[in-house]
Amino acid sequence: MDSEPQPLTDPSATPPQVAGPRAARDDNQAVPQGPAHTEGRSTDRPTHTPRGARNGDHQSRPGALPPAPGRPLRVLGRFAASAALPVLLGGVLVLVSWQVAVDGPLLGLDRWTRHTVRESRHELHSTLLNHLGKALSDLGSSVPAIPTLLAGGALAGWRSRRAGAPRWWRPVVTTVLTAGLIPLLVVPAKAWFARPGPFGVPLAPDQWGWYPSGHTATATLSYGVAVLLLARTVGAAARRRLYAAAALLVAGVGLGLVWSDYHWLLDVVASWCLGGLVLWAFARWLPPRRPRGRNS
Repeated sequence: MDSEPQPLTDPSATPPQVAGPRAARDDNQAVPQGPAHTEGRSTDRPTHTPRGARNGDHQSRPGALPPAPGRPLRVLGRFAASAALPVLLGGVLVLVSWQVAVDGPLLGLDRWTRHTVRESRHELHSTLLNHLGKALSDLGSSVPAIPTLLAGGALAGWRSRRAGAPRWWRPVVTTVLTAGLIPLLVVPAKAWFARPGPFGVPLAPDQWGWYPSGHTATATLSYGVAVLLLARTVGAAARRRLYAAAALLVAGVGLGLVWSDYHWLLDVVASWCLGGLVLWAFARWLPPRRPRGRNS
């Protein structure tokens, strides 16, 4: 029998597949065989193909893949840690304060918001929403905000000491400084701007103004600093949950104040900016986080 290889008789015929579960490829990578590797897929490409050869789910962008989970959070975290954040917050705070001082056109946003909120309350006529707005507003009072701040600092200090941190006492000092800093930031500004509230009633001689919002500043700094301290003693997953809870709580206090006609919108925005600047500065002053487990 002739052992020499025979040429293909039909030019259109293809060489036989190599036997076995995995076949060779030109780039020396194995290609999985059989229908089990393509069934139930969202695209018609096989698995383990080079990135450039994938068509992905976006036909207009060859090789495009869905964004990696958590990427927007990482981008937001980098922005919060950069110098761009205090520049932005400081710019907004200066702009709003200037408009309040000169009774500028930006205050039209306050009047429009007040009118829209009052119409919404009248149309909805929801007792539940009204009670919810007042309850959220009360979370910006000195009680419970300041006790929460002090408790968060004490817990963070205790956890830092258990972890062997050299300056475990710093969270306690930070909370005490924050509790004393809040009135020093808010009260002089209220007295200087002397802005009337949403009802337009003139201020009494012994009455402070409405700008900036004291409840919003108290909530932002108290809950924000407490979470900032605790977040340095827990893992990444718990840290994200703490940040999200604090952001929702602070936003709820501000929205509750506007919904209940306790404050103008710009009063709340100014206190958010003021609190954000202080939180950014505290985050730089505190020692870096100690490495921990991913989900601890």
